[in-house]
Amino acid sequence: MSIKFEKLNNVTDKESLVKSFDEILIKLEHLVESLKVNNPKNDCGMHSEWLSLKDAAKYAGVSYNTFITFRHMGLKVCEIEGIKRVSRKEIDNFLESHSY
Repeated sequence: MSIKFEKLNNVTDKESLVKSFDEILIKLEHLVESLKVNNPKNDCGMHSEWLSLKDAAKYAGVSYNTFITFRHMGLKVCEIEGIKRVSRKEIDNFLESHSY
């Protein structure tokens, strides 16, 4: 693909071109930010039902160490071949049952 640029002698043409490029850059920046926000890899799995222990601690609003304490207090965690996941429902039920 080749792009040909014509030499711009007119100052208003240059200003118009710069303005157009600025508008395009702003739109691209917004698009990139949108992709970052909507990228499943960037949200750490926070939209799935099953969360890693790290993400589950974030979901519960506690530190990782406190979340491990929750496990010792009876929070059910699924472990398959060393991979640990906990469901949002389980976290919600656990927090509800330990609230007063």
